[in-house]
Amino acid sequence: MKRKLLLLAVAAILLSISYATYAYFNPSKDTNNERLSTKVIKGNIENLVTATGTINPKDYVDVGAQVSGQLEVLHVELGDVVKKGDLLAQIDVTVFKAKVDQSKAQLKYQEAQLKEKIAQYELAQILYTRQEKLYENNATSLESLQNAKLSLQSATAQIEMLKAQIEQSKSSIQADEANLEYTRIYAPMEGTVVSISAKQGQTLNANQSAPVILQIADLSTMTVKAEVSEADITKLKKGIPVYFKTLGNNRKWNSTLDKIEPTPVVENNVVLYNALFDIENKDGHLMTYMTTQVFFVLGSAKDVLTVPLSAVQRKQKESFVTLLLEEGTLKEQKVELGVSNRIHTEVISGLKENDTVLINQATAQRNGNNKPRNGFVPGMKP
Repeated sequence: MKRKLLLLAVAAILLSISYATYAYFNPSKDTNNERLSTKVIKGNIENLVTATGTINPKDYVDVGAQVSGQLEVLHVELGDVVKKGDLLAQIDVTVFKAKVDQSKAQLKYQEAQLKEKIAQYELAQILYTRQEKLYENNATSLESLQNAKLSLQSATAQIEMLKAQIEQSKSSIQADEANLEYTRIYAPMEGTVVSISAKQGQTLNANQSAPVILQIADLSTMTVKAEVSEADITKLKKGIPVYFKTLGNNRKWNSTLDKIEPTPVVENNVVLYNALFDIENKDGHLMTYMTTQVFFVLGSAKDVLTVPLSAVQRKQKESFVTLLLEEGTLKEQKVELGVSNRIHTEVISGLKENDTVLINQATAQRNGNNKPRNGFVPGMKP
């Protein structure tokens, strides 16, 4: 019997606690003597659009090979800082040097042929002149004169042909020497070696596409690419303030929005637009492919009076709050609002610091703010 009474008492206590908890967080509409309230306080407020983003260098270049061959020497390692013009890699020069030597030898042979053809031309010129004089004195036939003229014309044509071949050979030598120079790969810009995709001893094939050996990036200025939903992208404008934080770091980085790419990226039927801005990185704390939490500031106010949005009612484009007076009565107070976010709003006029206003329970629950800052105020009536 005593055990049953004890169990009933415990059950009654638990029921009372449960009811009190429910009443605290879910006051009934029929409760006329208790209302949620909050104080008007000073604080900072921001209206934000949030997004996630990644960090990449603003300026970078993929360094590739313009000729095919074996990568003989790689002069840099990952993370090395290089200057423009520094030697990065060396491709085996054996084939390219032999090609240059062959082309130069061919040029010498053609130049020797040209000298021979010039001599033949001079002889043909002499013979033709002699045949002209003999023909004038009727000492030779017209056929002999014509043959001498044809020989002179042939010698002239052969000289022109050899000169063209020599020019072609010189152009080939320039191309071969250029390919020989391409075996030495230099840094096209100052920066840091951020990736190496080829190994020393690897054979590179540049016939189809230029193979990438490494990537150099200027890490002093980084670009943040943030993915913004289509619902928020129209709120953003070029030049608005933006700040971000990286994972595991509370440091706040500030910048301004530079541009919005017009073509979206669709992922799992979600439309996202890329918003980009640059950030100085002289201390090197920001690294490639870091993930960021980005905040675009649509509006902000510092050290201003604030109240929860759930305390505000709107009637015909005007805003009101229910003000709790010191004598315990209520007053509908017109207010002028400023910057607002999803939870709080700035009060420009109509209230002063430490005023007490009532919170609309239903609105607070919709905003996820059903827990008052100052709890219940007993004895209030609507």
